[in-house]
Amino acid sequence: MELIIISGLSGAGKSVALRTLEDIGYVCIDNLPLFLLHDLALGLKQTRPAGGDGRGGTAIGIDARSGPDLLDQVPGVIETLATQGIAIRVIFLEADTPTLVTRFSETRRKHPLTSADRPLAEAIELERRLLGPLRAVAATQIDTSCTNVHELKELVRESLNRKGRGQAPILLQSFGFKNGIPTAADFVFDLRCLPNPHWQPALRPLTGMDQEVVDFLEASPEAMQMRGDLITFLDRWLPRFETDGRSYLTIGIGCTGGRHRSVYMVEALHRHFEAQGRQVLVRHRELG
Repeated sequence: MELIIISGLSGAGKSVALRTLEDIGYVCIDNLPLFLLHDLALGLKQTRPAGGDGRGGTAIGIDARSGPDLLDQVPGVIETLATQGIAIRVIFLEADTPTLVTRFSETRRKHPLTSADRPLAEAIELERRLLGPLRAVAATQIDTSCTNVHELKELVRESLNRKGRGQAPILLQSFGFKNGIPTAADFVFDLRCLPNPHWQPALRPLTGMDQEVVDFLEASPEAMQMRGDLITFLDRWLPRFETDGRSYLTIGIGCTGGRHRSVYMVEALHRHFEAQGRQVLVRHRELG
């Protein structure tokens, strides 16, 4: 049988991940005391044989409140259970500190490790250190800094579905350099050298998904060469990342404002990868 552990930083999406598993048939237990993990797993092996579609499967949430001593023991417990025929698969969710600070500020929730003498940013870094042992044994690590709820749900479902498959799901993200580079991207490509539709008055209010902008860029030899070179590069190197065990890959495509060239290129890559049968998610950051 396989038991799923959902762990990660507070505010990174653990609750969303657990609800996603619950929706597809897993029994979910949040904030399990770690000293119960071994006995729970043995009991589940006897009473809940896991189905391939999630029915009968169990997922548990573990966070830093378990304490450093017990968290340090998790890799050993996982190894012991493996010898008893119980595979424990860890999905670890994280995000960069500025993103987590913003999320807690917007929701006005209290971080579980904050105190009178420990501000939010310090609590986040402490939690990151405490959860290091779980992150180290995670089969899947998902950075949610630039993902929304729907994308996270899709990534969690896909991480379960691709056991034994070679291809990792891809997140294609357009962005504008004027608003900063996505911190979670595995690849970042700069399209600012291409002709800019922004300087065409009729095209300025449009986006890279409008046919007029598409026609403008596809009339540019430079844009077509860039598209071909990106496809050749990604087709060659993405399999190497997958061989290295990556659970998903984020590709950032940027231009100045993130509305024309980068949007067009993301849509072109989306069509290319979907034609290969890949799982592809698209996010246009500057289009809202």
